[in-house]
Amino acid sequence: MTLLSLGVLLLAALSPVFSEAAANNTFRPGEELRKYRRIRAHVKRLNKPPVKTIQDPPERPIGHNPANTITDDSFQLWRTSGESCPDGTVAIKRTKEEDVLRASSVKRFGRKPVVGTRHDSESSGHEHAVGYVVGDQYYGAKAILNVWAPKVSSPDEFSLSQIWLISGTFGTDLNTIEAGWQVSPQLYGDASPRFFTYWTSDAYQATGCYNLLCSGFIQTNNMIAIGAAISPVSAYSGRQYDLSLLVWKDPDHGNWWLELGSGVLIGYWPSFLFTHLSEHASMVQFGGEIVNTQPLGLHTSTEMGSGHYAGEGFGKASYFRSLQVVDWDNSLIPVPNLRVLADHPNCYDIHGGINRVWGSYFYYGGPGRSHRCS
Repeated sequence: MTLLSLGVLLLAALSPVFSEAAANNTFRPGEELRKYRRIRAHVKRLNKPPVKTIQDPPERPIGHNPANTITDDSFQLWRTSGESCPDGTVAIKRTKEEDVLRASSVKRFGRKPVVGTRHDSESSGHEHAVGYVVGDQYYGAKAILNVWAPKVSSPDEFSLSQIWLISGTFGTDLNTIEAGWQVSPQLYGDASPRFFTYWTSDAYQATGCYNLLCSGFIQTNNMIAIGAAISPVSAYSGRQYDLSLLVWKDPDHGNWWLELGSGVLIGYWPSFLFTHLSEHASMVQFGGEIVNTQPLGLHTSTEMGSGHYAGEGFGKASYFRSLQVVDWDNSLIPVPNLRVLADHPNCYDIHGGINRVWGSYFYYGGPGRSHRCS
């Protein structure tokens, strides 16, 4: 089996214009005006002028050899046109008023639903197929995953593939750091897979958000836009396009850094954002997640990964490979005792393994509602 490591290109997409007033037959001028002013004020806060931040380069984990899955000079389409950010600035996807209008409320814009997100969830509406390690102190994680464009059947649902670093209990004090790719029509207004980050320090209640939609994650790279669309994507029985992600805690300053592809530093989550993760993670997860809103009382047909079951294998199913964690000595090591779990295996399943080429890996995903999943 030969794997082609191919570049992944991020492409900023424009959201369609949506008129809430036109879609609502009952128009109340005073209420609509107040809502519009709240949205405009929120968008103005999100799109505030940039502030230059200087941060010492982090100490990378021992044994880290960046995967050649992304070429630094052609990572995003806007870079190929000759455009660049001025010195001291970073690329940020602008937030529009129609983006906020798609959210359930201004307050919840850019945040995940307040539900339990754990590897053995049964009834939260979030369904997973993940590989995970638990029972030690983890200071980072690395993986290579292929990128797809799964179908999401409802604007209120999403499909993502990511790395989680987790600490705390699955209650009100859960801390997570998350990064990967996702399809979220509500958040982005389209069906494109997009590179994203997330964090929370209180189980998704009042802290944290996607990307740069609240203060927290500090971007240091001026060539990559977090939240931008990824192109090209893997094709069924065709070429596979990989994304390499590394998240680790800098032993000198304690911040959690994100690296993409062949050594591209994106930015960091300051340690002061967290309670439990200010020290280390107690669990690392890799894999897929979807939201099932049970339309018409049936399981959603939102796809996870490629939309095909793990048993179809390379070129057809989605995968994570070369799974590693960072230990107490800031060394990258193969994941020890990887466990795999699909909490709804008739809808989305997972099969793990290990070999000389990929190290620890797994295939995962599925179509959602089908003859197996109802």
